[in-house]
Amino acid sequence: MLKKILKRFSIAGVLLIVLAGSYLFWVSDKYVVPIMTYHNVDYSDKPRMNLVTPENFAKQMAYLHKHGYHVIAFSELVNSIREKKPLPQKSVVITFDDGYEDNYTNAFPVLKQYHFPAIIFIVTDVVSKPGFLTWEQIKEMEKSDISFGSHTRLHTYLPSLDKAEQRNQIRGSKEILEQQLEHSIEYFAYPSGGFNNSIIALLKEAGYKAACTTNRGYHRSNDDPYIIKRIRFGNNDDLDISLWAKLSGCYQVFRKWKNPE
Repeated sequence: MLKKILKRFSIAGVLLIVLAGSYLFWVSDKYVVPIMTYHNVDYSDKPRMNLVTPENFAKQMAYLHKHGYHVIAFSELVNSIREKKPLPQKSVVITFDDGYEDNYTNAFPVLKQYHFPAIIFIVTDVVSKPGFLTWEQIKEMEKSDISFGSHTRLHTYLPSLDKAEQRNQIRGSKEILEQQLEHSIEYFAYPSGGFNNSIIALLKEAGYKAACTTNRGYHRSNDDPYIIKRIRFGNNDDLDISLWAKLSGCYQVFRKWKNPE
C-alpha cells in the first residue's frame, strides 16, 4: 500500500514539474522588454491614476538599481525591434508623457543619481506654461541622457480629428521640437494611446522611426516599432511583488487587449 501511495505521489510530482516547465517555457517565449510609463512625479490631495509621489518614484528607481536591471535608452529598444535582435532579460526602458515640470524637479535628480536614461514625450504647445517644462530645462536634461519625443501639439486624441489636423498635430510638434533643440526628433507617443493605420502612415510620412501607445492594439510582442506597448507605473506599485510582476517581461501576456482607437 505504501509503495502504491509513494508511486502516485512521484507520478504527480513529475507531472507537476513537466507542467511547470512547459508553462515557464511558454511564458519565456513571450518575453517583452518592459517599458515604464510615468506622467506626474509629485504630490496631490486627491488620488490620481497618473501620479506617483517623489518618494515612490525614488523607491522604484532604487528597486531597478538594487536588482540589477539594465536601463536602456528608448533608441536602443527601437533599434533592437527594427533589427530583430532580442535584448537581454532585465532590460528596461523609462518613459514620461506630457512634459510636466515635476519631471525636472522631482524625477530628474533621481535619474541622474543612478545614471538612468529616459525619454519624455512633449506636448509642444504647453512648453514653458505653468506646471510644464521650459525649453531651458529640456535642454539641460538633454545633456544628462534624457531624450525627447513628440506627444502632439495639444494632446488631442488623434482618431477624433480630420486628416489635416492629425497632420498638424503630428508634423507640427516635430517641427517645433526640432527648431528648439536643433536636432531631429524620431519618436512619438499617441495621446491616450489612440491610433489607426492612417495615423501610422502620417507618422512615417513625417519621418518618425517609432511610436508608443499604452495598452492598445493586438500585438503583445512589441515587434512593430509604431505600436510599442508600455506599462503604467504609479503609487500603487509600492511593493516588490508588484514591481517584479510588471518588470518580469511577461506582464503583457496577462493584460486585457484594447482596441487601437
